[in-house]
Amino acid sequence: QVQLVESGGGLVQPGGSLRLSCAASGSIFSINGMGWYRQAPGKQRELVAVITSGGSTDYADSVKGRFTISRDNAKNTEYLQMDSLKPEDTAVYYCNAKIKRYGDSYDRNYWGQGTQVTVSS
Repeated sequence: QVQLVESGGGLVQPGGSLRLSCAASGSIFSINGMGWYRQAPGKQRELVAVITSGGSTDYADSVKGRFTISRDNAKNTEYLQMDSLKPEDTAVYYCNAKIKRYGDSYDRNYWGQGTQVTVSS
């Protein structure tokens, strides 16, 4: 079994910062791409940021220059540092990872449980 467990959400004032973490555990052979997505009330889930196993990153235009995605391959963990937060960043944030389990010949797509981020004064 493989699990992704998120932490770090909460309430923050506009202009503030939060750091999300997502730790993968279980029968993991390798982790390929990792990413963060978010879903605001009444809206579709959208991509926030992605990072490859080699460390290349890409971001949604709305968060470029404010959010930073990173990963620690030794800990099977990814992070999302969110700075200069705006009210429109309010959403449930989900981590995602493409994971190959021991014995598998392909990557499976896994999701975290989601963590609420609320930006409000």
